Amino acid sequence: MPTKVAIIHDWLLFYRGGERVLEAICELYPEADIFTLFGRPDRLPPSLAEHKIHTSFLNHLPRVERYYRYLLPFFPRAIERFDLSEYNLVISSSHCIAKGVIPSANAKHLCYCHTPARYFWDKYDDYFGEHPLEPLIRPFVRSLRAWDKQSSSRVDQFVANSNRVRERIRDYYDRSAEVIHPFAALDNFTLSKEKRENFYLVVTALVPYKKVEIAVEACNALGRELWIVGTGPSEKKLKSLAGKNVRFLGQANPESLRNIYAKARALLFPGEEDFGIAPLEAMASGTPVIALGKGGILDTVIDGETGLFFREPTVENLKEALLRFEGCVFDPLKCRTQAEKFTRRQFQSDFKKAISGMLAGSSAPSLPS
Repeated sequence: MPTKVAIIHDWLLFYRGGERVLEAICELYPEADIFTLFGRPDRLPPSLAEHKIHTSFLNHLPRVERYYRYLLPFFPRAIERFDLSEYNLVISSSHCIAKGVIPSANAKHLCYCHTPARYFWDKYDDYFGEHPLEPLIRPFVRSLRAWDKQSSSRVDQFVANSNRVRERIRDYYDRSAEVIHPFAALDNFTLSKEKRENFYLVVTALVPYKKVEIAVEACNALGRELWIVGTGPSEKKLKSLAGKNVRFLGQANPESLRNIYAKARALLFPGEEDFGIAPLEAMASGTPVIALGKGGILDTVIDGETGLFFREPTVENLKEALLRFEGCVFDPLKCRTQAEKFTRRQFQSDFKKAISGMLAGSSAPSLPS
């Protein structure tokens, strides 16, 4: 029987790290159809927009991209309404709800899990805690968690984007998973022969769980220059904390970002992430990383060789790490070599093997107890 492929992605309102992974998967299945809760094809590169894209009934709400997260209680119904009866291979790219689709009885379903849904597990307060609509959402959280656990049984094989996510799949779904790491566009970043400048760098969306305020306050206290690339709802609060030593650069185009990475003293990564693309981009530029030693960063940065870890997300811990860093020497070539382990080609090769293994009936390795 010819394989007909459906690829499910939570939403297509932006082009970020998750969408780059989706793009790499779609390259392997150029005839696949895409299903997503919300879609704005005009915001996507042609490689994604040229696929047939099916959106949910929620996508018809006016200006939904401004408030889509607050429709969370309706997500399960919306994802379950997609008709996948004609597809015999289902691939979900899921950080929220995509893995909850209902495949046909004869289909195989592989979920590439960026993370179990943080919206209603461990990061609920970060996303909704201070919002006036939060009291309307909280009563649904328990049922959303139950649905998320129950719908995990619709997945034949889980693939996690990091070892930390692999553990969370075990903890929340009681399922095993293999790990296939995402990648960075390494060709966009090069080693520079120019002398490093004396600023530290943060490249991230400015949202609460990224803990950017720790970097701001640590650099304030030590009088170190800090450049911040990114925008988001926390920007106003962060600017109120920042001293004259902190520069907010907004969104940077690819050429500007390449030059900034190449000049920075180090990238600061103060929050816990499921994986994290910015550290790979920094190391590809020969720039070491000073990071909270938790989460996906443990899969990418080598403590003492391509960066330094600090133990807890506090200003004092980061200050100590900065002072320790300033007494060390890091080899830019080692940083670049480490980043080159995380390529698009390697991701696609490993992904094809995972699909083949699932179709052949092999299972993911069990997690250690």
